Amino acid sequence: MSEVIKIKKGLNIQLEGKADNVFGQANLPEHFAVKPTDFHGVVPKMAAKVGDKVKAGTVLFYDKNRPEIKFVSPVSGELLAVNRGERRRILEVVVKSDGADAAEQFETAKVGELSKEQVVEKLQAAGLWPFIRKRPYDVIANPEETPKAFFISGFDSSPLAPDYDFVLSGQEEAFQAGIDAIKRLCDNVHIGVRNDAASKVFKGLNGVTVHAVEGPHPAGNVGVQIHNAMPINKGEVVWVTQPQEVVAIGKLFTEGKYDANRVIVLAGSEVEKKGYFRTKLGASISTLVKDNVKDGNLRYISGNVLTGTQIEDDGYIGSYHSQVTVIPEGDYYEFMGWATPGFNKFSVSRSYFSWLCPKKEYRLDANMHGGLRSFVVSGEYDRVLPMDILPEFLFRAILVEDIDKMEQLGIYELAEEDVALCEFVCTSKQKLQSILRGGIDLMIKELS
Repeated sequence: MSEVIKIKKGLNIQLEGKADNVFGQANLPEHFAVKPTDFHGVVPKMAAKVGDKVKAGTVLFYDKNRPEIKFVSPVSGELLAVNRGERRRILEVVVKSDGADAAEQFETAKVGELSKEQVVEKLQAAGLWPFIRKRPYDVIANPEETPKAFFISGFDSSPLAPDYDFVLSGQEEAFQAGIDAIKRLCDNVHIGVRNDAASKVFKGLNGVTVHAVEGPHPAGNVGVQIHNAMPINKGEVVWVTQPQEVVAIGKLFTEGKYDANRVIVLAGSEVEKKGYFRTKLGASISTLVKDNVKDGNLRYISGNVLTGTQIEDDGYIGSYHSQVTVIPEGDYYEFMGWATPGFNKFSVSRSYFSWLCPKKEYRLDANMHGGLRSFVVSGEYDRVLPMDILPEFLFRAILVEDIDKMEQLGIYELAEEDVALCEFVCTSKQKLQSILRGGIDLMIKELS
């Protein structure tokens, strides 16, 4: 194991509603969806039409600009609908499950006997390539590029996040098979683990460099781990993926099938029975939350409260998400606002006496407690971003579309999740994640 990475900047948001490491029982829903909007830069082109019979692993659509990048059905059944938004943009491709669990068959293979090109071809044919992303830009990796490293974060430090050691318990062989396949793509594989956790899954792996990481959120972000272990310079590329996606890659080569099975954690202050649930990619959350949430106007989030996507109570889990969070909507006005004293208010700046109770858990909602206002250089971003980056100046460079400044100020190292805490503490209520994505899109357009 390499030297311990110690993260000093950051913030742990203590929310009510953490799930215990127990599995709950819920039926699989009838409807599943693959959402092109989950994949940055993809222009979807349908390969199947409404009414077609599909199996798990059948191609539903592909990227118009890169036809080899395919997106497949997570279940067998019928292609039920293609939901579109403005300008007929495809938002969801919905499949109605027949419960048969039929799957397309792919050839098994010993990855040690395959070349990089053969591994890439198999991953693309089975629809697993979209789960390999690259930094910079946090978009689907380009197989023609040569990454200097491949990084996987073995833990998630965001609020109410799943415990990957618990999630992957019993999947050690499939995980190692996935690592073996990844090593054919890039021999320099790194995994970040909690320094204080006795990880059975990650610390016993062969052929990887393990980094012990300690500190507050965003210590679990793969971008933070890359920055502290192997910073990205201009012209360099690092590929990344998530632990459950490694298992799916392993099962493709050992079992010859597209494995859409996932374990997700259902958490949040408004959930009655919290826990871990076995489901599939793109599943509707309807069976998870029905008769299992408190009364009131609630916000359902695919992902965590900092970076997740708001969905309806019958919406679909995002392709990169292993968490569903339910919190109060917070659609109210508070008399005197921030000037009201109280021990039940969370504050980063110690404005309330609640800072005297560091382990207290809070029932926070989605109320912004203020509106958009001018940028103020206050230094508050620096306190929660553990990177050698000047975030306020970077965001200013993005807003004025100064490409050179954006490069100099470190945009190559950032993805939305890395600035989510900056957005959370922002006095000006700026949508920093959206601003960053706009800057990334501009970089891709100008430098491609």
